[in-house]
Amino acid sequence: MNQQALQEQLRSLRLGHFSQALELQQSQVATYEDMSFEERLGLLAQHEILCRQNTKIKRLIRQAKMRLDAHASHLDYRAARGLRKEKIATLLSGQYLHYSHNVIITGATGCGKTYLVCALGQQACEQHHSVKYYRLGQLLDELNIGHADGSYRQQLAQLAKKKLLILDDWGMEKLNARQANDLLDVMEDRYQNASTIIASQIPATDWYKLIANPTVADALLDRLLHNSHRIELAGESMRKLDQSDHLG
Repeated sequence: MNQQALQEQLRSLRLGHFSQALELQQSQVATYEDMSFEERLGLLAQHEILCRQNTKIKRLIRQAKMRLDAHASHLDYRAARGLRKEKIATLLSGQYLHYSHNVIITGATGCGKTYLVCALGQQACEQHHSVKYYRLGQLLDELNIGHADGSYRQQLAQLAKKKLLILDDWGMEKLNARQANDLLDVMEDRYQNASTIIASQIPATDWYKLIANPTVADALLDRLLHNSHRIELAGESMRKLDQSDHLG
């Protein structure tokens, strides 16, 4: 079999990365000539696996639609922020996802909540978990449209499949009856099956005030706060600190 026919067969088997790596070996004979067949084959297989993993991660990150391109390596651990390295390290390990625990992040405007939730989302994608980021108002609007066009149940099913759901800007406005019931439906499907991260300016102790119906409030917040990891960010606005760093 000639090289062209072999390359075509590899591509028909969807081994495109394997094929590219083989072309590299064939073009650099001196580099690989002392290796055994098994060693060269192992390198080709490893290249295919790594490329597939990278492609999957990129797809998961693209589908997550996170607000910021955030990375755990860029998190700011200044003491005044109240961000404890050991707690973040535990979350970055992904254990909370395996146990379907939630994460609650609170703090004033500009303290870095969105960056932190996006960094956790990015890390989850790199661990091959499906992630979806929403500003809470955006999710509520989409669910409202779902009621109108009949896709509401399909939306719930899609949300339930996400291993991690990120809800940013929680508590910007009080929830009306339908919004509260919609969120309860979302969380009911996810409870003990998947994880949710919530970022809010409002302390969790005040969330009951955002929901008019106390019965719905009890049910919704029980599912959110049970087995949750809490992070309270403090300190000055990160935007102000960044500006002062540039000026200084």
